[in-house]
Amino acid sequence: MLKLTFLGTGTSQGVPMIGCHCAVCHSADPRDKRLRSSAMIENNDTRVVIDAGPDFRYQMLRAGVDNIDAILLTHQHTDHIMGLDDVRAFNYFCRKSIVVCATEEVERVVRKNFDYAFEEKPYPGAPKITLQRIDTEPFTIGSMEIVPIRGRHFTLPVTGYRIGPIAYLTDFNHIESEELEKLKGVEVLVINALRHEPHISHFTLDEATEIARKVGATKSYFTHMSHQIGLHAEQEPQLPEGMFMAYDTLTIEIPSNK
Repeated sequence: MLKLTFLGTGTSQGVPMIGCHCAVCHSADPRDKRLRSSAMIENNDTRVVIDAGPDFRYQMLRAGVDNIDAILLTHQHTDHIMGLDDVRAFNYFCRKSIVVCATEEVERVVRKNFDYAFEEKPYPGAPKITLQRIDTEPFTIGSMEIVPIRGRHFTLPVTGYRIGPIAYLTDFNHIESEELEKLKGVEVLVINALRHEPHISHFTLDEATEIARKVGATKSYFTHMSHQIGLHAEQEPQLPEGMFMAYDTLTIEIPSNK
């Protein structure tokens, strides 16, 4: 069984936003309360988390996670990496360094922002992180083969991931046709859909819907949504068949024989 858990489905500022008085930010529907975007994929013996933003600690506690095998980073923006310090708990209780998979450019920022973790003689209690350099080639974590999917976030390179029948793309606003080819046959596609209006560095809901149609997954879920996307209860019924708005804590299971 392959299991996908949405740890967070919001944007860099989350939903509700500080100081906002819109209907979405004041909604009582828990599906409208979105932590910074992150996901967890696990099978019988391997568990990986995609991105570790500022809400990472709470996301791990809320999901009852006591061990992970790796963190896969999509890019170097704050809302996707700044929770890495909290791997210290896994270091302590699991007595191991945590593997963090990143491209060269993302690794450079991680080393800069968390320089205290990579000193020759690190401060006692500093996070223990083992950086694993990735590029465009498939790689393996435990029993999972992971295929990087490259795209663009305005001018910034960003990496999505395919793990068997699941593909996870966030913070994309462009993807080349050869990268779309890598998504053929996925059963579950996760893709960012920031809002309805055009944005310089994110897919809109319509753009994400069009990509989902091209991929042709059995089910597509939208993530990294701002408060401008509208109320979950009003927006999801308007989506095409087989497409859904993800929400925090949503879990999806796919039998391993598929």
